[in-house]
Amino acid sequence: MRIRPISPERLVTELTDRLAERAAHADAATPPGRLRVGVDGPAAAAPDELAAALVDPLRERGRPVLHVRAADFLRPASVRLELGRTNPDAYYEGWLDEAGLRREVLDPAGPGGSGRLLPSLWDATADRASRAAYVPLPPGGVVLVSGPLLLGGGLPFDLTVHLELSPAALRRRTDPGDSWTLPAFERYATEVAPASFADIVVRFDDPRHPAVVESPASG
Repeated sequence: MRIRPISPERLVTELTDRLAERAAHADAATPPGRLRVGVDGPAAAAPDELAAALVDPLRERGRPVLHVRAADFLRPASVRLELGRTNPDAYYEGWLDEAGLRREVLDPAGPGGSGRLLPSLWDATADRASRAAYVPLPPGGVVLVSGPLLLGGGLPFDLTVHLELSPAALRRRTDPGDSWTLPAFERYATEVAPASFADIVVRFDDPRHPAVVESPASG
């Protein structure tokens, strides 16, 4: 394994290259398809920001793109907070509406899917349906799903990016008000071990100096 330091700007460029190449393969398939990408990481690694930074470069490559935040696919508060607002096990096991994300985003973007995607399902702040309109994503398009705890649950991504923080960096960079989530990420690292199977792993202990984790085969 090799750890390759990279600038944030170069990281966006390399990820764009990788995703555009994979999308081209999907576009050339019979029938042509779409690329479903999971950008996984805790809030301290800012996966939403990285996914958002990929949108314009991909569009400049001629790829239609839809960015979907996992935060817009949470379960209603009556379900999500049944065991309290700061229960790490509930956060780990039941905050994300995986069935809704699959039904409204990943399956329609998958092989044989309609390409009719819902960019958001639930407004967690207002605790009501977001009332978003469906968006068409044509063949050859890319859907970027970003957020925490996305991997290991069987969500059908075609390519996964995992933003990894050491336990010390995660504790240091997590907002004090969210420190109750740390046991959930400890479980995730132990039980799922996303860094062991994600297609692209980026260490984000210092957001100014990320580093790409490369296997001997990829290096």
